[in-house]
Amino acid sequence: MSKPRKPKGRPISGWLILDKPVDFGSTEAVSKIKWLFNAQKAGHAGTLDPLASGMLPIALGDATKTVPYVMDGRKIYEFTVSWGEERSTDDLEGDVTQSSDRRPTEEAIRALLPNYTGTISQIPPQFSAIKIDGNRAYDLAREGEVVEIPSREVEVFRLTLLACPDADTAHFEVECGKGTYVRALARDFGRDLGCYGHISQLRRTFVAPFAEEVMVPLATLTALEAIEDRDERIAALDAFLIDTGEALSALPHIVISDDQAHRLKMGNPILLRGRDAPVAESEAYATARGKLIAIGEIGEGEFRPKRVFA
Repeated sequence: MSKPRKPKGRPISGWLILDKPVDFGSTEAVSKIKWLFNAQKAGHAGTLDPLASGMLPIALGDATKTVPYVMDGRKIYEFTVSWGEERSTDDLEGDVTQSSDRRPTEEAIRALLPNYTGTISQIPPQFSAIKIDGNRAYDLAREGEVVEIPSREVEVFRLTLLACPDADTAHFEVECGKGTYVRALARDFGRDLGCYGHISQLRRTFVAPFAEEVMVPLATLTALEAIEDRDERIAALDAFLIDTGEALSALPHIVISDDQAHRLKMGNPILLRGRDAPVAESEAYATARGKLIAIGEIGEGEFRPKRVFA
């Protein structure tokens, strides 16, 4: 009987908040970070298009178990819409499908924004990761198929016009919820204003709970490859990692003892005592000595683990 294969790489856990450059795919970025850190596992929390820059949270090791909690978080984008053309991809990459000589006034743009604030109905772009009958929409679009993508409700918490530098462009900032396509906003703005439009610049500056200040440029990380001493190089890279538990800051938190941590790691529930103990929570996380031990539920005076961390 063959022995199970030992995972390749280091069993590290944490978040690297990458400032992704333009013309660099999200999957490509994850592969690069996994290789740089020599990590066993890696994944990202929310795709950024190759033509977009900015925050791409990348989970290493056990932190991949917390990816869904970051995927569900609010996001902030700064983006530029170029008026006069609608494109097949709703950004610079696609072919022009509609054009107009008409240009919107600043007053018309500002008057439009309340229609796109709150819970809105949005049809995702043809070139998107939405699944249609088991196929990705962008795969079907690349094969020349025009598919009917159903509309869905998304949340736009804040939408601000930052500037209109000229008649052809407008700069915006949007704070939105999971599943919102900024490219679709640009497309729909242009249609409503009767001038057509597409994204010509897009940058993500925030993915809850990670702030813009913790982003690390890819060039900063790749520059460390020049350090010949492996241990020194790894230490320099690891200094940029954020603790796995930071991804769970929106959940209720309990602090436990070493004995309780041992029970949770064995998959057993623990009793919660004291007047301040939470009564019922569908999801919470437990730490011991500042380290994440488990995500679980609280009920009937117990914390029951769902996911346990090394």
